[in-house]
Amino acid sequence: MFPISLDLQILKAAVAGSGAAARQRVRLLDEAGARDVQVFAPNADAEMAEAAGARLVDRLPTSAELDVLDVLFIADLEEADEQRLAREARSKKVLVNTEDVRPLCDFHVPAMVRRGDLLLAISTGGASPGLARRLKAHLGCQFGEEWADHITEIANARLRWREEGVPLPELGRRTNALIDEKGWLS
Repeated sequence: MFPISLDLQILKAAVAGSGAAARQRVRLLDEAGARDVQVFAPNADAEMAEAAGARLVDRLPTSAELDVLDVLFIADLEEADEQRLAREARSKKVLVNTEDVRPLCDFHVPAMVRRGDLLLAISTGGASPGLARRLKAHLGCQFGEEWADHITEIANARLRWREEGVPLPELGRRTNALIDEKGWLS
């Protein structure tokens, strides 16, 4: 495994499926600020219809719709549909994540703690989702909602320092000094 963070303001993502796991993917994409996420959910239940809103498409994606995607999340479909959709998407160089079907995943979605621009990602490479959930809960307690403000404060200071021409190694030193001064990791 190699961790990366995808900028879903640039990359086009979609969800295919209608159930609890598919709704969770829609929620996670929304929280990540993904743009124009289509939700392909045949026979969507009321909860999925509410989560998807105007983005809901009451069928699976067509080949032409897959052509414009960069990332496809598949969940809560029949096994044959998951396999066919993953195979076709991959043939178009679309990254695929199929909920809980490792052979149909090009990447895994880690457990996440999001505090504004701070994103803590926990992955066991699929070996122990239960451990990842426990670590997420633990880190969520350690890094409360106030960290969204801390990140904004650090970002603003860094921007000022960059505008002053502070060299990169000094930026790191100043960031550490600010964190220590505020006692955020004490």
